Amino acid sequence: MKEFELKYGCNPNQKPSKIYMENGTELPIEILCGRPGYINFLDAFNSWQLVKELKEATGMPCATSFKHVSPTSAAVGKKLSEKLKKACFVDDIEGLDDSPLACAYARARGTDRMSSFGDWIALSDVCDATTATLIKREISDGVIAPGYTDEALEILKTKRKGNYNIVKIDPSYVPEVQEKKQVFGITFEQGRNNFKIDRELLSDIVTENKEFTEDAITDLIISLITLKYTQSNSVCYAYDGQAIGVGAGQQSRIHCTRLAGTKADTWHLRQHEKVLNLPFLPTIARPDRDNVIDGYINKNEEDVCADGVWQKYFTHQPEPLTAEEMRAYLDTITGVSVGSDAFFPFSDNIERARRSGVSFIAEPGGSIRDDLVIDCCNKYGIVMAFTKMRLFHH
Repeated sequence: MKEFELKYGCNPNQKPSKIYMENGTELPIEILCGRPGYINFLDAFNSWQLVKELKEATGMPCATSFKHVSPTSAAVGKKLSEKLKKACFVDDIEGLDDSPLACAYARARGTDRMSSFGDWIALSDVCDATTATLIKREISDGVIAPGYTDEALEILKTKRKGNYNIVKIDPSYVPEVQEKKQVFGITFEQGRNNFKIDRELLSDIVTENKEFTEDAITDLIISLITLKYTQSNSVCYAYDGQAIGVGAGQQSRIHCTRLAGTKADTWHLRQHEKVLNLPFLPTIARPDRDNVIDGYINKNEEDVCADGVWQKYFTHQPEPLTAEEMRAYLDTITGVSVGSDAFFPFSDNIERARRSGVSFIAEPGGSIRDDLVIDCCNKYGIVMAFTKMRLFHH
């Protein structure tokens, strides 16, 4: 297949639309089911690059959940604790521990379930039946992977009345060194960002504390590779083999840090005993549970514990999770890693990151206030490395 005609572009008025290889060669994909759209393919090709690179850097199967050309999370295939399984709604999946790929997607989808609603999925390895079973029951637009077992493909083809978007990509495909795009009829050309992210990138430790744990090294690699495919400005918190908070596309870096930190805090608080034991009505669907949990933790538009409201969601009125209880719980968290796609210009980013249990940081460095940022890290015993490489993505 040398080109594929799309229904429309980013919006329904943007026609005609298609994808094709400019050099006239075959597209490196097969569409096994469905009819992906313009934004689907943007998500598919960006997300595939992320998991391919993350697999190469860690040696572990990995997955990512994408929305609007940025990852909500990315994760490697580490087993989940029983508490985390419950928080991610996967404690009923038989054989989960036996599939590292399914564990990776359970983590990626379970990180920020509200943002992942209607996601695009990328898998680093051949999709197995356990992973397909997880995907089947989530609201999702499509998946890209280097292959699918017969059983997995059969499971996935039952989604959306047989119209679920399933894309197979040639894992050996290597794009041109130069890449182009047009804006306002003007062609932009640049070299592809083939910058390699690995543990050597973390060797320039600029703080007094110079001890990265092995887990921190893995988490920082996950954070930085996630940032490489996230719309800038961006900051990413990571913990236990997964990105737990991504702040994407903000004009101010402190806003990225706050946004990502709030998402990381919510991820941790989903594992609070009060949250895990919310008395949901059996009729409440998974997406509604996600919204209610987010409201319970973050005190959003609707007080889900209030009289006249709780009856819609719960069998009995739950006790609120107080601000004091949340702060006490979060104060027990340490060992979180954070990466930034450009330097932290002020120490306020460090102060905010510390409130989310951050112990390890990787950022490019190069600010005129680097000394103030380093001093702030030293005050809290945080380990920070300068990568000397910006990771903007637009």
